[in-house]
Amino acid sequence: MTSNSKALMLTGVAVLSWSTVATAFKTSLKYFTHYEMLTVASVTALLIFTALMTVERRWGELRRLSRSQWGSLALLGLVNPTAYYLIMFSAYNLLPAQVAQPVNYCWPIILAVLLAVFTNRPISRRKYFGMTVSLAGLAIISSGGSGITGDELSPVGLLYAIASAGLWAFYWLMNNRYGDTISESVRLFVGFFFGVIYLFAGLLFVETDFSSVPGLLSSVYVGAFEIGIPFICFGLALRLTTNVALVNQLCYLAPFMSLFFISMILHETIVPTTYVGLVLIVGGLVYNQYFADRPGERIAQN
Repeated sequence: MTSNSKALMLTGVAVLSWSTVATAFKTSLKYFTHYEMLTVASVTALLIFTALMTVERRWGELRRLSRSQWGSLALLGLVNPTAYYLIMFSAYNLLPAQVAQPVNYCWPIILAVLLAVFTNRPISRRKYFGMTVSLAGLAIISSGGSGITGDELSPVGLLYAIASAGLWAFYWLMNNRYGDTISESVRLFVGFFFGVIYLFAGLLFVETDFSSVPGLLSSVYVGAFEIGIPFICFGLALRLTTNVALVNQLCYLAPFMSLFFISMILHETIVPTTYVGLVLIVGGLVYNQYFADRPGERIAQN
């Protein structure tokens, strides 16, 4: 099997995993609170990243981290998994899955703004077109989503979904600063190590009950197939492939595939505005990623 074939297979695993997690979120939230789900999922992901560190023999790299790097990674752990997933799971708790998932997918728009503000990387005029298309999709999903339940969508839920997208963009920006100095495996392990510490500390103040077996199993699934396995598979795919653009493009299949699982397992009736809005959101992102910039100006996103 060639490196590109292996990369495509690994990308397929990541995309399939990500396409099922919106359904897994809603399933777990039937039995657990968002805090309980995140705690179990984060411990699961940390165990996976621990295994990755062992397989790649990277434990020695921890001793070479400076105090400032430890501090930065501790801050990243506060953002992801702690704050990001707590807010995102809260959005899924208040919104239909077919609304929460596409809204969260708008994080590259916020990332472009953050890059312009913090790295003096101006947004090209052509990118405003793609951003407008994506935001129009977001508006369509938000306005048409009330037809799913017959009630108005929760404004707080929509705010949580948008806020989680902003947190992920911030995490991407901060995490990318260390791409040349700290390996991805170490960043994931240390970030989730601190994240689990924060969540365990929170257990002193949050009433929890982990006795539900379905809740435990679905939360373990979230930790494995939202966080652990797809992160590893996607990272390996990017290292193996000679066609990074194709690997990135395949990721845009995940939100569309997700609608199938949402419909079949959660029995949500997918309303037309969800399809239209998702096409516009993804279409705007694809335009900005591959067509808006001049050659050499594109930002690699995952």
